[in-house]
This record gives sequence, structure tokens and C-alpha cells, in this order.
Amino acid sequence: MLIAGVSVRALAESAARAGARVIALDAYGDLDLRRIAEVVAIPRNGSGAFDQLVVARASRSIDAGAVSYVSSFENAPESVELLAKGRTLLGNSPAVLRRVRDPLALSRTLPKLGLHGPTVRASAPGAASRARWLLKPRRSGGGHGIVRWTQGMAVPRTSIVQERIRGGAGSIIFVADGAAAIPLALTRQLSGDAAFGASGFAYCGSILEPHHPELLANAIELATRVTREFALRGVCGIDFIARGSVPYAIEVNPRPTASMELVERATGYSIWRAHVAGCAGGRDGLALLPAADAPMLAHGKAVLYARHPVVLGDTTRWLADDDVRDIPAPGERIAQGSPICTIFASGRTSALCYAALVRRARIRFAEVEGRMRRRSA
Repeated sequence: MLIAGVSVRALAESAARAGARVIALDAYGDLDLRRIAEVVAIPRNGSGAFDQLVVARASRSIDAGAVSYVSSFENAPESVELLAKGRTLLGNSPAVLRRVRDPLALSRTLPKLGLHGPTVRASAPGAASRARWLLKPRRSGGGHGIVRWTQGMAVPRTSIVQERIRGGAGSIIFVADGAAAIPLALTRQLSGDAAFGASGFAYCGSILEPHHPELLANAIELATRVTREFALRGVCGIDFIARGSVPYAIEVNPRPTASMELVERATGYSIWRAHVAGCAGGRDGLALLPAADAPMLAHGKAVLYARHPVVLGDTTRWLADDDVRDIPAPGERIAQGSPICTIFASGRTSALCYAALVRRARIRFAEVEGRMRRRSA
């Protein structure tokens, strides 16, 4: 089984648990990924970007009968086409990606489905507009490259302007078979949080927590109608801003998401088995899936970003900690703003879970930054 993306560890871990032999194509080749998969690391290009076409071309020399993808292949349907050539594709097709990842098309479609979303424009709003706006890349991902738009700012052809909605950021994770959707969880999204070294709108974690029943019901309806309209398959997610109990859909992630592994950690539910069943299509496949149990605790993850350039020490010790993942190799140089690792925590409430994540982040930062101070002393 070939799995490709910027960072494939979470899905590869789920697949390996389910008995799959995984070949991983990603940009990091972290230590914990190497424990469970054969890894082919594809470095980012000179500008630091992940080039999906380079990865897809590299995949042609790999003997694998099936392939799945994670971020950021949803933004590169032509690369997915090459990746899947001669292989069984466990994921949404290039044709589906072209429709559902077009922010203008999604914005036009949501009201027709009786759903809510922000106004999206390809050009600058007029001076009379009282709305608040964000300038976003058309091929967005992880909140990177998003800035607040102000009057006078240019709108490049590679960007859109999206109305900024007030409310709480969240996502619904679900498995789809092209016609129906089974909800797996709602999560609270963390972005730009300085406690984890993040800034701006960069995604830096999720917390799986109980939600108001009305918001959950509305989010399920959102997932169901979007699935039916775009014929989504497999494990997917929809990011939204909740205004009270109404979710305003921000974007659809038509592939396994960063927050999905919280479901597996909280309940033991196999995300990989669900993804395979959904991609196979047919109601029988989803009907045979067990329900995901409601977690007894709030479960969270946080991505730690380097607050300063660092050179890591002996990270092999981190492998013994089940609450640390995406572990770089010893001696690896991490640029400011790049991810160091992922940490996990749980708590009786969402607030206690978040506090536990912050405490663990402080410990990890003290370790990696303290080493740099000792080296420079």
C-alpha cells in the first residue's frame, strides 16, 4: 500500500495497525514513520514547498498495487491522476477534487444545498463593504498563506477573498461512500496559537470534545449534503466556523485529515478500515462498519512549531513516549516556523485537555531550546 502526502504518518499508522504493508512517500521521513513503513522521503523544493508532481513522478518507480493520499494532494488533481495510474486509488478521484476544491464553486453550491458558508470573491470587495475579509490561496492548506485583507490590497489570480465569519473554528470528520456519510467526530480546531509556536492562521492542533447536540446535528447534515453533491468517498473532513449551532463551511478536505487520528486514539476505531470501506463504495460497505463509540474524555493533539531555528539532540528517546509523534531524526535542523513534532493529551474537559497540551508543549520547547542556549553559551 502506497501512501503519499506532506506528512503521512497518521494514516500510515492506522493502515499498519490494520495489517497493511505500507510504503510511505512524504517530506519528512520521521523516526516513528520508519518504525511502521518503508519510507521514501521526498525533500521539499528550494522554496520550502512540497511539490506534488515531483512526488507523483517518484512514485512511478515503486511497486504498489494501491495508493492513498493525504494533504496536500487534494490541491493537485493532475498529480493524483499520475499517482494512481495503473493502481487502485483509495481516495477521491481527480474529477471530484477539481469540483470540491474550487472555493468559488463551493461558495456558489452551498446555498443551493440549503447550507451556510462565507461569501467568496475572486476580486477585491468594494469600498462600501462592511464585512471583514481574508486573503487566501486558492489552493489552501493548513491555514498557511492566509492574511487579513484590507482595502487597497491586491488579489492575485492565485488567491481569493473570503468573508471572515465570527465564531468557533471546528471540523466534522466523517466517512462517505459517494452518497451517504457516517459521522465520526466533531473537533475544535486550534490555529495560530503562540503556546505551540504557531502564528497567523496556521493549523496547530485539534481537540475532540462533546458538542451541543444541535450543532452536531447540523454538522452531520452539512457532511451528508456535501457528500451527496460532490460524491465524496472515504474519510473526509469539513472545516467550519460555528455561529451558535450553525456551521458555516469554510472548506472541504476530501481526504483523511489531521484530526482523524484523535478518533482512533479515543475509541480504537480504525480510520484506515473506514477509509477503505468508503472508497470501495456501496452501502453494504458502510453498513458493516462498527459505530465509533463516544469518547469518555476530551482528546487533543498539537503541532509544535519552532520558535527559533534549532538543531535537535537525541530524539530517539521520544520514541518511548506514546504521546509524541512525527519525531525528526537526531541532529536535524529545524527552521523557525517549521514543525518540530506532534504531541497528544487528554482531560476530563476540553479546557483541561488544552491545558495539558500547553504544559507538554512547554516541556518540549524547554528541552529543544535549552539545548540551543547551552550550545551557544
